[in-house]
Amino acid sequence: MTVYLLAGGGTAGHVNPLLAVADRLRERRPGDEVLVLGTAEGLEARLVPARGYELLTIAKVPFPRRPNRAAVTFPSRFRKSIDDVRAIIDERGVDVVVGFGGYVSTPAYLAARRAGVPVVIHEANAKPGLANRLGARRAAGVGVAFGGTPLPHAEVVGMPLRREIETLDRAALRSEAAHFFELDPARPVLLATGGSLGARRINRTVVESAPAITDAGWQVLHVTGAASDVVDPGMPDYRMVEYADRMDLALAVADAAVSRAGAATVSELSALGIPAVYVPYPVGNGEQRFNAADVVAAGGGILVDDADFVPEWVERELVPLLGDRDRVARMAGAAASVGHRDGTDRMIALVDAALGGGAGDTARDA
Repeated sequence: MTVYLLAGGGTAGHVNPLLAVADRLRERRPGDEVLVLGTAEGLEARLVPARGYELLTIAKVPFPRRPNRAAVTFPSRFRKSIDDVRAIIDERGVDVVVGFGGYVSTPAYLAARRAGVPVVIHEANAKPGLANRLGARRAAGVGVAFGGTPLPHAEVVGMPLRREIETLDRAALRSEAAHFFELDPARPVLLATGGSLGARRINRTVVESAPAITDAGWQVLHVTGAASDVVDPGMPDYRMVEYADRMDLALAVADAAVSRAGAATVSELSALGIPAVYVPYPVGNGEQRFNAADVVAAGGGILVDDADFVPEWVERELVPLLGDRDRVARMAGAAASVGHRDGTDRMIALVDAALGGGAGDTARDA
């Protein structure tokens, strides 16, 4: 029996690929043990137990950004986190640590190194986080979702995706999907989404531009997110929902998309060959621009700054694109050319290689 410790959490960007890998490990060998390391505060505290996995928690110890009381106590708290993970590794007989970034990953990587247990890392963003930048230096394997991710020994594996996305047959589901959202399966659909919380700029511009888009012969499926402040215009050929319980059906019916450029979104759209206008989130370290770089360079997407995504841009750029079905088809093929549907299996192959090399049998240090 192999014991896996999957470390990561805090956000959906860390938890979802972790769960995709966990599910596949459990499917292929139910006798293996899959443990998850996280915190009590992160999204994993709800999602991991709900999926049937044991969640082992350690204290959340962020790296200090400024000299203050937390910075003074950081070294001792961080050492305790490492010791806590080391105890888990020893007590549970962990054979390999698979990290996905987030607060718990750095102590997990350091504890595994002390215990002589191999580490395999997955980085979802093209601009990697601090934990994975540190851990990749001595990792047995490093899988990344996007080419050009600046980590040592990185191998492009793609994003570990949910099974329903990996196996999605868009053509076969199109009629069902159109019926689900009360759309016409014979006419093209533009999916607009800003994620679970929504994106104010995308929401407002799409609502204001709805007449121009539908006049171009397209239908609009607009997933506004929970924090939306827009009102449904109640137009024909326009469907507004706050949340898509069946996002697989939304993707099945979409012929093109307007979205943020989060790593999971870019990966799913590319894997399914859906051309997109990407409007990166304007706050943060700019990683969303990097996430979309490969698909944009291939011709499968268009990048537009948040401030520039206004109705005038839609009329000048997007509406003519939607009117050119040949160009949309070429963009779909280009998006698919850089997408990966088998990111989960590719990532697990890195884990198997780390174990197969004998690293998992290395004697643990005292």
